[in-house]
Amino acid sequence: MTDTVKEISALAKELKANLKQFPNFPKEGILFEDFLPLFADPQLFNKLVTAFKLHVGDKKIDYVIGLESRGFLFGPTLALALNAGFIPVRKPGKLPGPVYKVEFQKEYGADVFELQEGVIPKGAKVLIVDDILATGGSAFGAGELAHKAGAEIVEFLFVMELDFLKGRDKLHAPVFTLFGGQEEKFQT
Repeated sequence: MTDTVKEISALAKELKANLKQFPNFPKEGILFEDFLPLFADPQLFNKLVTAFKLHVGDKKIDYVIGLESRGFLFGPTLALALNAGFIPVRKPGKLPGPVYKVEFQKEYGADVFELQEGVIPKGAKVLIVDDILATGGSAFGAGELAHKAGAEIVEFLFVMELDFLKGRDKLHAPVFTLFGGQEEKFQT
């Protein structure tokens, strides 16, 4: 194991230990993983960004694409750390001007994402970031928008992955998660 991998692993272990869990939220049978404690503590927030920056290493990144809404919490900070721009993927009606639009399926039903046209130059190298990889629907939708814009997806980055939902199988680029999550759905 390289020193970088060891450092990322140690950071991931500390970050995961600071998450909070809420049973039966947002609905019965779901165990919600709350990431907000990571943002309330500046040292933990810095360690989150550091872990991703270490993973990205010297890869050339032009833009970080953050998914609404929790991808907005660390996407811009990661973009600054990588000397890259930040591009938000939003729910419908939130962005001015012409937009690319995509409908996708997620764990709780269908949804729509939009990305402003003309904000990502064709051929730009992008990272797509979000908090949790579950069914992969949201990330897949963001990836479709990046493709419509003509961007090259270098990688998808997530804080945590719910492996049992097999979301990475929907994504057509490398996937990195800091740590795995629940082994199976929470039962009441």
